Amino acid sequence: MSKPLAISALVLALLAPVAAGAAGADERPVVLLTLADAVGPATSDYIARGVTGAAEQGAELVVLRMDTPGGLDTSMREIIRAILASPVPVAVYVSPSGARAASAGTYILYASHVAAMAPGTNLGAATPVQLGGLPGSAPKKPEDDAGGAEKSDEEAKGAEKPEAENGGEPSKAGPKPTMADKAVNDAAAYIRSLAQMRGRNADWAVKAVREAASLAAKDALQAGVIDVMADDLDELLAKIHGRTVTLADGARTLATREARVVVLDPDWRTELLAVITNPNIAYILMLIGIYGLIFEFSHPGAVVPGVVGAISLLLAFFALHVLPINFAGLALILLGIALMVGEVFAPSFGALGLGGVAAFAIGSVILFETDQADFSIAWPVIATVTATSAGFFLIVVAMALKARRRPVVSGHEEMIGEAGRVIEWSGDEGRVRAHGEVWGASAQVPLEPGQRVRVAAIHGLTLVVEPQPDGGNQ
Repeated sequence: MSKPLAISALVLALLAPVAAGAAGADERPVVLLTLADAVGPATSDYIARGVTGAAEQGAELVVLRMDTPGGLDTSMREIIRAILASPVPVAVYVSPSGARAASAGTYILYASHVAAMAPGTNLGAATPVQLGGLPGSAPKKPEDDAGGAEKSDEEAKGAEKPEAENGGEPSKAGPKPTMADKAVNDAAAYIRSLAQMRGRNADWAVKAVREAASLAAKDALQAGVIDVMADDLDELLAKIHGRTVTLADGARTLATREARVVVLDPDWRTELLAVITNPNIAYILMLIGIYGLIFEFSHPGAVVPGVVGAISLLLAFFALHVLPINFAGLALILLGIALMVGEVFAPSFGALGLGGVAAFAIGSVILFETDQADFSIAWPVIATVTATSAGFFLIVVAMALKARRRPVVSGHEEMIGEAGRVIEWSGDEGRVRAHGEVWGASAQVPLEPGQRVRVAAIHGLTLVVEPQPDGGNQ
């Protein structure tokens, strides 16, 4: 082999690993996840497993395309924990135009390694909202905003820091912090820590929590809330190519310009979880389970109601485990069902039934502790189920009242008032035929064979009879 050929072969051998490494880097895909709904247990499970799967594939980047009105705090924190612990960089991209990253979406955006938005999108309104109204201090009175004189700086300082008198403890001015105040302060500290970690605008993040502030995409870019604004995914990947992000194991430079995009859609597990964690479905599954087991216990051997009820109840328990339920509401629902069932087996002419319907309806309303409409029971569902249960209860009560008015058709009591004829009589005793049978009888007046009588009472197997009002013999 000539000397030039030997040198060329040596150079190729030395460059081969480098070329292979570059080719391997080019083959690292970008995994695309989609969040286009409220943040809940199903979406948090889908995103957490998607990030883990991307790491197993050796992905270059995970892009979370997001359009959400917000969601559950617990699910949001699970997603953020998955992002912070991810060995693969995660870019959150609010897209397409018209999408939003409201409430919980703002926190997730701040937690991402790369924050991006499409034109025509917005983020913010991250104040945690409690049932019954917005958290925070009491609403301002009209005179606080207009028509009142402004306090001087000295008065304001005096109001904020009252001096102690006689060496005692400083007097406490103003209302004490409420649970809503604690929730807002916790949320503000949380989003500020995320902003500081990613080097984004922390002051605006706190404002989004405390004042429910919102920003359009262009304003968010200018304010340092997001890193990139891109029209589509291709433009986003081109703009962040060469950007350096910080992971738990160190810095990494993104190579995304020509990266292959792998779309990871929700699988059957995510779809099933989304269905059963729908509060309306979980609520109905719980009721099917309870009613199915009640029917099975009252009619042993029916099998099908018991099997369907057990499966439904287990699915409901799983859904309730991951949803923010109010145990007082759950207890009221169970109490209401118990009272209505008690009305069926021990009719109280409305007392148990009405109390059961009231407890059932109140428990259904307060079952889930969330301000998100997507994670509360719909009023039509509550009304339908309550009306159905109440209707069943009314039918049972009506049947009980009707049965009470109906004459007795069995037992000794049925004989009272029955007509009969005297077969033979001696003194105050004899035998009569009544109800197709011959009975021993007694009477307070003498009777004659063939005389028509009426049963007045029964003593053991002896009838107490009296003459029919029309009397006579046959």
